[in-house]
Amino acid sequence: MDDKEYVGFATLPNQVHRKSVKKGFDFTLMVAGESGLGKSTLVNSLFLTDLYRDRKLLSAEERIMQTVEITKHAVDIEEKGVRLRLTIVDTPGFGDAVNNTECWRPVAEYIDQQFEQYFRDESGLNRKNIQDNRVHCCLYFISPFGHGLRPLDVEFMKALHQRVNIVPILAKADTLTPLEVERKKRKIREEIELFGIKVYQFPDCDSDEDEDFKLQDQALKESIPFAVIGSNTVVEARGRRVRGRLYPWGIVEVENPGHCDFVKLRTMLVRTHMQDLKDVTRETHYENYRAQCIQSMTRLVVKERNRNRDRSRN
Repeated sequence: MDDKEYVGFATLPNQVHRKSVKKGFDFTLMVAGESGLGKSTLVNSLFLTDLYRDRKLLSAEERIMQTVEITKHAVDIEEKGVRLRLTIVDTPGFGDAVNNTECWRPVAEYIDQQFEQYFRDESGLNRKNIQDNRVHCCLYFISPFGHGLRPLDVEFMKALHQRVNIVPILAKADTLTPLEVERKKRKIREEIELFGIKVYQFPDCDSDEDEDFKLQDQALKESIPFAVIGSNTVVEARGRRVRGRLYPWGIVEVENPGHCDFVKLRTMLVRTHMQDLKDVTRETHYENYRAQCIQSMTRLVVKERNRNRDRSRN
């Protein structure tokens, strides 16, 4: 065949791209952790939106009495012609009560319910119009004021790590010095390994990726847990207007990589690994749930068949 001749399937990526852009993308992000760690502020900072404008702030007394709820905030974001249907699943009340025994259970049940609904839809007649509400990622906020992971942190992550991609977050990093941040990160990483917690694993880079991407990917892996600061306030810093926090000693800039890992987290979550988070949810967490469902259904069918056979003998 002449080198200049070709069939035309080289245009397939363009076709897939056009179809995907036309359809739009879905992503469901869960945020979990005790109140006061800046979850809402960080989400608003990440996606440049205000998802919590109607939220009612509870007093300390009300928070202690509150049970864990699951709330959903949905927003359509468009950027350069690409639409993202973003759903934020929040867990108000988590970790705030005096007795937090098994306070992770409503969260686990919610994730399982989304798997169950997807499994029903997938097995039903309306398979073409399935709405994917499966949770693709859980940002778990760890307090900067402890010595590492608390028992509640360990319990939560161990209960959910087989169900969802967990990305640990060291909250309110501006309350720590750079040395304290590094020490705390090291301690948290050691405890995650010690307790056998499986947090989201970054995929290995392909050998044909360019060196800049490989370096960026390595930097992201080494940043776990991401030490973050959130702010929706624009302040003046050296003649520039930046999002940050103003202190008597200076300004903490949210998007300054020298001040925190906010840019790295956003890069990972939005620019480089959003699709992989969705793929791992579909291929690993959901497939595990689906396999368990099919096994349970098979056992029920076998049990019923044996029961009918015993009856016919009698």
